[in-house]
Amino acid sequence: MINISKKDDVIRKASASGKIILKPSTIERIKNNTVKKGDVKTIARIAGINAVKKVPDLIPLCHSIPITSASIEFKYEDEKTIKASCKVESIGKTGVEMEALTGVSVALLNIWDLVKMYEKDQDGQYPSAIIKDIEVDLKLKKRQN
Repeated sequence: MINISKKDDVIRKASASGKIILKPSTIERIKNNTVKKGDVKTIARIAGINAVKKVPDLIPLCHSIPITSASIEFKYEDEKTIKASCKVESIGKTGVEMEALTGVSVALLNIWDLVKMYEKDQDGQYPSAIIKDIEVDLKLKKRQN
């Protein structure tokens, strides 16, 4: 791990986003809350927030840092695309972009898991389902006043 002991504690913020492409009929099931496994957005949101808190366990060289805020939001971009965004805040010595990336990734993976029964073709493959465009949208640090 990198030694961060001499760095000052500052406000750290990061946001990351990504998309999942699904069949339009699957998107309708999510919108109408008729997915057999449950409320997709709520489950994916909670899973993503939990993932933010578990980053040092998943990415071995990441520091354990105090998370002061984490949120996951979803937006329907069109009839087959959901965009997920994860925002994370901390007051500490190192940034939270890995936490934001992990949160959004796990949220999208949970969506996939919850709806995969609707996405499979006759061979058990997923020709329409795609997770893509996972990226850091913002990384910010500022001194506390």
